[in-house]
Order: sequence, then C-alpha cells, then structure tokens
Amino acid sequence: MPIIHKSSYGKAPKWLINGHLETIYPSVFRKIEGIQYKRERIYTPDNDFLEIDWSKVGSTKLLVISHGLEGSSDRHYAKGLAKLFNQNGFDVLAWNNRSCSGEMNIGPILYHHGASYDLDTVLKYVESTQPYEEYFLAGISMGGAQTLKYLGEYGLNLNPKIKRAAVYSTPCNLPDSAATLREKGNAFYKNRFLDKLKAKMALKGAQFPGLVDLEYLKTVNDFDTFDTHFTAKVHGYKDAYDFYSSVSADNWMVDIQIPTLIINALNDPLLSDRCYPVKLAEKHSQIYLEMPKRGGHTGFLVKGEEFTWSERRLLEFISG
Repeated sequence: MPIIHKSSYGKAPKWLINGHLETIYPSVFRKIEGIQYKRERIYTPDNDFLEIDWSKVGSTKLLVISHGLEGSSDRHYAKGLAKLFNQNGFDVLAWNNRSCSGEMNIGPILYHHGASYDLDTVLKYVESTQPYEEYFLAGISMGGAQTLKYLGEYGLNLNPKIKRAAVYSTPCNLPDSAATLREKGNAFYKNRFLDKLKAKMALKGAQFPGLVDLEYLKTVNDFDTFDTHFTAKVHGYKDAYDFYSSVSADNWMVDIQIPTLIINALNDPLLSDRCYPVKLAEKHSQIYLEMPKRGGHTGFLVKGEEFTWSERRLLEFISG
C-alpha cells in the first residue's frame, strides 16, 4: 500500500523536546488504572510455561498483545491498549514472554525477538479453548517484531480468524536496531536493558549449572558480547550477528497476508534505517507504514489524554 506520508499524530507535549524524553517520560511516569487481569498459566510444547493475562468484556473479538523487551503485560503500553480496547468492545489477552511474568521459566531458554513460536502457542491455546469469532494482533517494540515474524511465517496458512494486526516502535530489522545500542547517546537504554537481562541470565545459569559462564557474565558491558556469549549460545545461534540476522522480522514480512499497520516514529532512538521498511510497504498490498516525525520509542503521548495517539491509532486501524 502507499506509505502514509501525513501521519495523524500532532504535536507532542511541549516539555518532551526530543525523542529521548518522549521515550523515557512515559516509561517512568505513565500509569494506567482500572485494568484487573485474570492470569492463566499454559504450557508449551517443550514443557515450559507461559502466563497469559485476560481482560474480558464478553466480546466475540479478541485482541492479543505482545510486549516489548524486558516488558510484561503490566507495562503502561499493554494496559493502555487493554483499557482502550475493552472500552470499545474487545476482549484482551496480554501474554508474557518466558521469564517476564514475575516468575522464572523452567526451561533452559529465555525469550528473544524471534520467539514467535510462543505467540503461536498462545494463539493455538485460545483457538482450542475459547469461542472467539475474530482475532486481532498488536505488538509493541520487540512484541511487534514477534508479531510480524509470526504473520509472515504463517502467510497463506494463517488462521483465517486473524483479521488484522498493528505494531509500533518495532525493530523490523534487528541488526540495525541492535546497532543503535552501541551509540553513546543510547547508553541509558543499553544499561537498563543489559542489567535486567544479565540478572535473568544469572538466574538461568544457576538453574542449569554449566549452561553459561557466570563469572564471565559479570564482566559483560555491551550487547554484542552478551548476545554472542549468552543469548546466541542459549538459543542455538553462532554469535550475535547470526542471532540478529536469523531472527529479524524482515526475513518474513514479505509473506504477510492480512492488513498490517507498522508505526515507527522518525525520532525513535532505538530504530535505524532498515527498521523503516519503505520499499516493502510501497509494493506490498497488505502492509501500511506510518512514520510520524515525533513519538520516540513507545511514546506518542497526547497532552491531557489518558491514551496515547498510538493506542488510538491501533484501535482505528484494527476496527477497520
């Protein structure tokens, strides 16, 4: 479809003067009240577990939300979508990646940008146990990449009940996105993510003695080293580059068969050139690419509004 050149996102609040503030402020200060999930534990084909959180209003339509790196169903962006879609007649399921629900998973692997197999497990569980007539997928940041990869992997074989999808702040090309964490100006994000992931990897190493080098883990201070010696090793890849290039969503996006919206702000500090799939969107009949000038990474705040512009935009698109 044609690129959406004139985004409907207006002015960001005046105090958010750049992409970094647009990213950090809602991450730290935004709170969503009124969502009370009902948690359910389900099991994976490799004998691990996932925890999924429901917010139901008695609908025949279900929105499935995939969260970002080191996020969860409790993040403001997940609860914001859940509340807005509930108010507009959708049931919501926000699933937690392995180790992200507040309890360490029991298997030897964690999760990553390419873990679309766990999204598949969630959707197949819902299909086998619930009477929904229509499904819609939403993904934020890493969850957007998992969603796009899943849609492309299934292509023409996608469950026909899955009608539309929308993602935002999504690293469509993982090597380019990972490269942004090497920039000095992004040290805050690198350190925040890396500290959390190192702590989880240490717990996983304690669960499975000999799986990783825990002494070396203490010395790691960059993502290339962490992903080469830990993420890639645990998940069966040669090194960081092999991991990034192998799981990157744009390997599969050409095969997407349902209307899919991608919103990536041009001032997103965690996205770079190939994360904006302009050439693909120009010739692809099902991919809509919207690139607001502002918004940061999972920001898109609107002054005086409870919901972000991106949440309302996803509702608009998914409602179709």
